[in-house]
Amino acid sequence: MFAEQQRFNQVWIWVLLVMIDLSLLFGIYNHIVNKQKGNSVWIMNGALYISFLLVFAVTLIMFFSKLETTITKDAITVRFFPLLLNTKIYTWDSIDQAVVRQYSPIGEYGGWGLRIGADGKAFNVSGDTGIQLVFKNGKKLLIGTNKGQEAANLLAALGK
Repeated sequence: MFAEQQRFNQVWIWVLLVMIDLSLLFGIYNHIVNKQKGNSVWIMNGALYISFLLVFAVTLIMFFSKLETTITKDAITVRFFPLLLNTKIYTWDSIDQAVVRQYSPIGEYGGWGLRIGADGKAFNVSGDTGIQLVFKNGKKLLIGTNKGQEAANLLAALGK
């Protein structure tokens, strides 16, 4: 009934990550070309190699990340690969409320991704619109969407 797939497509994120990757790679190249020696140089360059590997790993994770949301008459399913390897299925009988709302990604959840804020968990990739789920046990989950109106129309049609 409703299906959406989102990716991290913000240009500023990719420019920042590529600039950091390239500057660290240049530092590694400079180390190899200059053949620097000495204990303190090796420790510093070891940190350079580790930094590059960590930033490059983040770049790869973000490149392959995708948030998939499906709403049917039976449930809402969410998959956030590779951060959530298993698909999460939230059946309507476990959900007390489901509404589409505006939110502040940085203010409420500290940014985008798989987040935990004062108001519960969030799976979000871009934008400031989400499907807010309030479960019968009181827990909350916000699922980011770029199809807010379409999701709101379907939730209304389902009587949620």
